[in-house]
Amino acid sequence: MYSFLMVLEYLLFFLLLLPASSPAVPHPPATSFGTIAKQADTARDSNRVAEAINLYSQGVRLRPQWSEGWWSLGSLLYDQDRFAEAEVALKHFAAQTAKPGVAYAFLGLCEYETKEYDHALAHFRAWARAGWPGTPQLIDVSVLHFALLLTRDGEFVQALYLLASEAAKAGDNPALSEAMGLASLRVRSLPEDYPPEQREMVWLAGEAAVYAAQSGHDFARADEFATRLESRYSQQPEVHYFRGTLFTFEARAADAEREYREELSISPLHVPAMLALVDMDLDKNELAEAGVFASKAVALEPKNPEAHHVSGRVLMASGQLEVSAKELEAAKQLAPDSPLVRSHLAMVYSRLGRAQQAKAEASAFLALKSKQGVLAPPEEKVKSGIKERVR
Repeated sequence: MYSFLMVLEYLLFFLLLLPASSPAVPHPPATSFGTIAKQADTARDSNRVAEAINLYSQGVRLRPQWSEGWWSLGSLLYDQDRFAEAEVALKHFAAQTAKPGVAYAFLGLCEYETKEYDHALAHFRAWARAGWPGTPQLIDVSVLHFALLLTRDGEFVQALYLLASEAAKAGDNPALSEAMGLASLRVRSLPEDYPPEQREMVWLAGEAAVYAAQSGHDFARADEFATRLESRYSQQPEVHYFRGTLFTFEARAADAEREYREELSISPLHVPAMLALVDMDLDKNELAEAGVFASKAVALEPKNPEAHHVSGRVLMASGQLEVSAKELEAAKQLAPDSPLVRSHLAMVYSRLGRAQQAKAEASAFLALKSKQGVLAPPEEKVKSGIKERVR
């Protein structure tokens, strides 16, 4: 019994000497943000794209305010056609940087691919306001998609203005021809959406528009395609109006007038053809017909600023200054960034003896004339012969 107790005492003694718990297995130290950032940049520069995306994703989780990481992540995802994920990353970058202009272009392209067309158009407009930043390749692809969305939105003149600048640089290519054909024929569709039976018609119009817009203006080739278009689709709406715009661009006024009138015989409610004829009537001082067309255009499209604008011009030429001022004020409300509207309003105010208002509108005109981008209505640039996109 004694020896048993002795053994127990020794065992208890040795147990007391043991540590209270086993030593913890040491964990490897967490990788620092700086290390991840360097690894991400190295992987990107070495074209290890999947690894770089993973590392940048880790980095922005560790430090959400890492704007450079969001930019690199968004760019890599965009290059991999992972547009929805790229959009998320680029929005983080845009929210954190003082100059998000390039990100707006990429966001517009991503949203075009994910069919968020209204958001894409808003981002392209923001990109234009930021001064069209980016590489030449990014600018070209963004301008094309911007113009396609403007066409879808019914902004055909703006779309053609942008596409013409691309045609002057790049010449003919299928995507550009199709885009110009859609805008020229006023088809509110994207290339993937319009009916297959219209594809030849769109292509012919696009080729004509591209040749007319190219540097040097190959009007002979433009007329060749336009003649083929008119011979095959002479009863289709918009065909004669488009031919009229080409003749106008070529300074062939009589031919243009004939085509505009032919368009109205097919499409009696075609407001752009009416407004084109009003311009011609004003040049010839044929105010009676001009007044009829202008009044009809305003009645058909009361929210069309150009309709109110030409109506105001007709009324001013007729000496009806008070009514002219009201029409031009309506145009100004609908298109406050139009230099020509402000110029004509200044003229009317001056003739009415409203010197202070005339001075204010003249100042606005001068300020808007110097404004860059698509904010000023491009039809005014087209009329004044400006054929290069303001950058």
